[in-house]
Amino acid sequence: MEFLLMSSARLVVTVERVTSPKSDFVWPSVSVVMPVRNEARHISSAVQAVLEQKYEGELDVWIAVAPSDDGTEVLVRELVEANANVFSIENPEGVTPAGLNAAISASAGKVIVRVDGHVRLCNGYIATAVESMVRTRAVNVGGRQLAVGSTGFEKAVAAVMMSVVGSGGAEYRVGGSEKSVDTVFLGVFDRKAGDEVGWFDETLIRNQDYEFNIRLRNAGGNIWFNPALVVEYQPRSSLRALARQYFDYGRYKAHVLRLHRSSMRLRQFVPPVATFALALSVLVSFWLLPVLLLPLGYLAIVAAGVKGPVCVRLKAMAIAPVIHFSWSFGLLRGFFKQ
Repeated sequence: MEFLLMSSARLVVTVERVTSPKSDFVWPSVSVVMPVRNEARHISSAVQAVLEQKYEGELDVWIAVAPSDDGTEVLVRELVEANANVFSIENPEGVTPAGLNAAISASAGKVIVRVDGHVRLCNGYIATAVESMVRTRAVNVGGRQLAVGSTGFEKAVAAVMMSVVGSGGAEYRVGGSEKSVDTVFLGVFDRKAGDEVGWFDETLIRNQDYEFNIRLRNAGGNIWFNPALVVEYQPRSSLRALARQYFDYGRYKAHVLRLHRSSMRLRQFVPPVATFALALSVLVSFWLLPVLLLPLGYLAIVAAGVKGPVCVRLKAMAIAPVIHFSWSFGLLRGFFKQ
């Protein structure tokens, strides 16, 4: 199989000899790229899940290590020494897109698989993604993000993330059927498609994947969602870390919308309007008590929309507002302050 770009104006993926894996199918070489920083808790598990993939083609792993203070570098060196197909490079800039670009440049696989340091790929993830890419002629394939947690707090965060209340109904969180979509979680990319449009924008600390997918789609590429691809994801372990994460998501979402104004959708402005209304209703309730029904109704919707025992639902009523308000404030900051 070979991926070719047939036009500078539009991306076209062609598959020689076969359109789906058969007995004589030649699996393309795969390079897994992992940007990591302070991932000592999860890095070994993440790499092990990659190495356990049953993939018949060539496969190597490139770990871009940012300066860390938890021993991540030591663990990565041990992984490199123990596995002939695992390599590491430095990421002195310390940001995700720079690490991704450095790992992609160092690797040679025809297919690029993005894996983060705190996730675990499901069995058969890479082979299924490549099969989907061949079958649909997609330039990027992705699947579901399955949030899991170790502590009670992390499990509550996972429950919120996997609900419509916390995700807004994003298919990569709540599931859905196979289809073309705007973006996917992580991604399995045709290298030539990425080379054609340029890889990740290193000014975008967050949302660099969404921006990259916009450029792929603008060039005529197909982004494909396959719910059979499942990635276990470890949520943040504190409210402060969660607030920082979603503030950055909102902030860099605004940067992406400024770069690609045609990608703006009305639904993207619903969260900040809703959170402003909630905050205002709390203030007004000091003078007009019935207005307090609005934030109480919001908390009731959160509790009803999250699956789990009572303790999880109670925690969700603190976690969901942090996610919603942090993302909204980040979005507004991104729009009004460079």
